Amino acid sequence: MRRDKGSKRNGGAVLGLKKRAPGRPRSEEARQAILRSTLQFLQSRGFSELTIEAVASHAGVGKATVYRWWPNKAALVADAFAESVVPELHFPDTGSLIGDMSRQMQQVVRIFRSRRGRIVAALLGGGQGDRSLLQAFRDRFLRPRRQEAYATLQRAIARGELPKSVDQDLLLDALYGPIYMRFLIRHDSLNGDFVQHLCRMVLADFKSSSSKR
Repeated sequence: MRRDKGSKRNGGAVLGLKKRAPGRPRSEEARQAILRSTLQFLQSRGFSELTIEAVASHAGVGKATVYRWWPNKAALVADAFAESVVPELHFPDTGSLIGDMSRQMQQVVRIFRSRRGRIVAALLGGGQGDRSLLQAFRDRFLRPRRQEAYATLQRAIARGELPKSVDQDLLLDALYGPIYMRFLIRHDSLNGDFVQHLCRMVLADFKSSSSKR
């Protein structure tokens, strides 16, 4: 019996098979599905109930596929959070240090006050008894943001807004530490006015000393 050429050509359609649309490689699609599933699971069930098996099932992949990119749950959660917020946390170049820092810090506060803030609280809270959580948060979220912050401070040094001898780590801790304190302790409001006041107070001495030169 001679097979019709059209049937052979359309065999995939007859069997219900679909060609994958051109675009991102299949592995990247799987990775993104895992990250989305992780965020959805965290927001609906919480960190303590999240397991690699549950995420893999929700994302429609095997457990081994998750472990291909992430060694443990802590790294997966930190990456899922980081990828969901990174586009919103880049430092602008406004031409002034206070402008650059306050805009970026406003974004940090906005994210912390959103549903995604629960993920940060879970990572920091769980990290008190699990060092891998804090390590993942530092390595996969804080450190890349810190590198961008250093570049922002270097621009301020080049403009004469900061002395070359400034302790950049201490300065960043002084700016962002109060945000984390209010976020976790909730003893006072965490809003845009607070950020503006904090930036002016921390950076005021540098601004006044540079104007006297």
